[in-house]
Amino acid sequence: MTELQALVAYGLLTALTVVWQATGSLGQLGLAYLMGARDEPREVTGMAARLNRALTNAITAMALFAPAVLLILVTDQSTPASVLAATVFFIARVVYLPAYAFGITGVRSLAWTVGFVATVSLYLLAL
Repeated sequence: MTELQALVAYGLLTALTVVWQATGSLGQLGLAYLMGARDEPREVTGMAARLNRALTNAITAMALFAPAVLLILVTDQSTPASVLAATVFFIARVVYLPAYAFGITGVRSLAWTVGFVATVSLYLLAL
């Protein structure tokens, strides 16, 4: 897996998160509400709420990961270390999503930390 492949794969994982989150919300809020203007705020609970938070976190992670990958690629600084960091980030996020959805907090926190450290590593490698 290259850095760019990790970025593309993470984009697809984030898209999957959107679908999973919407499906979970549909069961609690109903199609009419989700297709409407949503002027009246409603909250979801349980897994649907965790998926909402996981999606927000996925977008934040993408906002940090994508520029790091692009910096590596634009400056032609791809190395085995940067490939490893990008791959580790992606694997950590694959673990993070179901861990968050199913409420496995220790695993979720560890996966988040590993992914974050991998992202920071990419920035350091781009220096």
